[in-house]
Amino acid sequence: MRRHRAVFALMLALAMPLAATAQDHRAPPPPVGEEGPLPPPRPWKQLTPDEQDILAPLASDWDTFPAARQSRMLEKAQRWRGLPPERRAQIRERIERWQHMTPEERAQARANRQKFQDLSPEQRDKLHDAFERFRNLPPEQRRTLMDKWRDQTPEQRRQWVDNLGPNDAVPPPPPPGH
Repeated sequence: MRRHRAVFALMLALAMPLAATAQDHRAPPPPVGEEGPLPPPRPWKQLTPDEQDILAPLASDWDTFPAARQSRMLEKAQRWRGLPPERRAQIRERIERWQHMTPEERAQARANRQKFQDLSPEQRDKLHDAFERFRNLPPEQRRTLMDKWRDQTPEQRRQWVDNLGPNDAVPPPPPPGH
């Protein structure tokens, strides 16, 4: 029971940042071979205390990483410094949940992410809006929906998701100005 609730909550949690990411129109990475020269690998002991703090989960493996991976991780650490504290807390919470997932749950999360990526931008927007409405429901209504989800068979869940309309399962968005 707890596992189903966790998987459902994770699916919902993953939908929100993915929707935001889907709207982030970054330039594609340069073609392979055009990245420019990579800096040489940096041993863990040569990282600044701030970098070591941010990258602490990687400490035991850091010196085995190739220069390209170290460079990517250092870039992410730089971006991390610029995030507001509440965003950092959200990311830490997601990492914590991911670390406690079984391999099967991780595989399902990856499959759900791929399904989300395969949606059209309009479908992603609708899903994001539905998630936001769900997230803003009073706790009792959220609990009722989660209980309903938990009590369904896998086939009923598939049918529910497949037939879910933009206004199903969650209240309509509030009128403008409210």
